[in-house]
Amino acid sequence: MNIVVVGGGTGTSVILNGLKRYRSLDISVVVNMTDDGGSNAVVRDEFGVLPLSDLRKSLIALADENYNDILRQLFVYRFPEGNSLKGHTLGNLLMLGLVDITGSEIQTVKLLEELFHTKGRILPVTADDVRLVAKYSNGEVVRGEHLIDEVCEDKKIESFGLDNTARISGESHDAILNADYIVVGPGDLYTSLLACIVINGVPEAIEKSNAELIYIGNLMSKIGQTRDMTQSDIVGTIEEYMGRKFDTILLNNGKISDELLEQYREDGEKIISDDMENDSRVKRGDIVANSEYVKERGDNLKRSLVRHDSQKIADILYKEFAGPVKRIWMSLISTFY
Repeated sequence: MNIVVVGGGTGTSVILNGLKRYRSLDISVVVNMTDDGGSNAVVRDEFGVLPLSDLRKSLIALADENYNDILRQLFVYRFPEGNSLKGHTLGNLLMLGLVDITGSEIQTVKLLEELFHTKGRILPVTADDVRLVAKYSNGEVVRGEHLIDEVCEDKKIESFGLDNTARISGESHDAILNADYIVVGPGDLYTSLLACIVINGVPEAIEKSNAELIYIGNLMSKIGQTRDMTQSDIVGTIEEYMGRKFDTILLNNGKISDELLEQYREDGEKIISDDMENDSRVKRGDIVANSEYVKERGDNLKRSLVRHDSQKIADILYKEFAGPVKRIWMSLISTFY
């Protein structure tokens, strides 16, 4: 079965890390190419290279865990000290060098897929250099994923797009068209999920694809993106930009600890309200991780403490993927016996 995961951020990595354990799946991930914060700002502004962080995350998530563990550790190592390197990931610097050696980001990714024995393909959604643009309800216009993602004010995005034309890459286009299942989410609504979907050609490819379209809901709200939004609000927003409705929606009904929820309440955030009880597309399950996320040394960015569980989601998704195949086989067996 051909599985395409759309996103590229931390939430996408969680999905990939679980799905790669099912060897019968042919996995492709269509990765967001608009990040312009941290080391991505350096590689874009100083070297003219596409952002590398989400590509690196997807590579590590799909990497064979029984192969070249030292190299994997090097790629996720983040410098905890130093005036110039503090907060930067060594993997990004190594990828930057490989881009110079190979001559392209695409060739670098293909080389690293072989080096890490990845259990799937990593596909940049576009090769064009573009930035995200958000217009807020107060009339303010902000350019750049980093500024949109790290906003500290409680304001609502009214419209969302790109600062220039960007076309979907050929490999991403073909992967979506040939998919049996397309998985969107989890991930930040605007700076991870819609950052892929607003690329020209992505909605058209999803609309033409015969794949079953699955959405995995986020757990907690986020200022400047989903605060005060319900699950149906978020689903409706994605469907509006995508031009197609989801076939299946997976939401969490597992318990999140009171201690973690209190930390979110201190920041004004809460569990995203599940108001889709009458929607027949919705399936619910315990898909939340039982342990709190621990930040790496040198990581200065604000991270989600509550996260999805890789294996829980993978198990539920695989049952969804295998269901139609099982029904076909049972039908064939009953025909002969």
